[in-house]
Amino acid sequence: MTFSIVAFDLKEQAWGVAVASKFLSVGAVVPFAQASVGAIATQSYANTSFGPNGLALLAKGWTAQEALDKLLADDDGREMRQVGIVDAMGRAATFTGKECFAWAGGITGENFACQGNILVSRSTVEAMASAFEKSKGELANRLYAALLAGDKAGGDSRGKQSAALVVVKPKGGYAGFNDRYLDLRVDDHKEPVRELASLLKLHRLYFGKTEKSERLEIRDSVAKELQRVMKRTGDYKGAINGVYDEGTRKALRAFTGRENLEDRTFLEEGMIDPPAMEYVRERFGVKRVTTKKKIGRRKRN
Repeated sequence: MTFSIVAFDLKEQAWGVAVASKFLSVGAVVPFAQASVGAIATQSYANTSFGPNGLALLAKGWTAQEALDKLLADDDGREMRQVGIVDAMGRAATFTGKECFAWAGGITGENFACQGNILVSRSTVEAMASAFEKSKGELANRLYAALLAGDKAGGDSRGKQSAALVVVKPKGGYAGFNDRYLDLRVDDHKEPVRELASLLKLHRLYFGKTEKSERLEIRDSVAKELQRVMKRTGDYKGAINGVYDEGTRKALRAFTGRENLEDRTFLEEGMIDPPAMEYVRERFGVKRVTTKKKIGRRKRN
């Protein structure tokens, strides 16, 4: 009762799942992923044991097809199931049981597998596959592009309700303590796939990465903007002088922590990522500080 994609990005060393369905909180049922191991989507009268059991097999070095064959062999209800798997090397496999409701089927390609059941037509998975192959950027963006393409091509014939996007990579989680780089869910919404885009945008804001060479130094006009904002919020008590001193640093630590921008601010280096600065300007209605050039009067002859 779902359409999904599982995929791997070699350069990024990331694995992920994107899924949508006319089903409450599909993200709590379908997607499973583990960094350096693989990703699994289990759906259609989902056997959720396929997630942990399948990842355990992949962790032992089994290929996606080998793991899929083993899971199905041990399941008496296999003909009602639908599964997509991508392994540590990007090898993909998909299965659709004979008792899945039409339209039901799947497609595999390089580093991905798309599958769906109770769909309007095959065009949904075809659109997903095409969008993934043509898309650029990080894996999360490519998975979302595939999901959106499937949604536009018809998606679940029963309607829409929920969607989810999961991406894992080694030490990709918050502060690098786990591999859960991204885990976004829309549990109940009229347009869940489009709503997922809003969450993805917020994830980019709070946890995205900017090259060090592109970061802004917190001094002069940038420092003044931040000092003015923090003066209004009560975090900063000093002068609006454009100097990144200890008082400004301490105030910025409190301010960015409250605004969830700590991953976008580099207190020791005195730098901030451009997207975070743009967020502050928009959120607090800050006008950029500009220096007016003094124009001298022309002397009369």
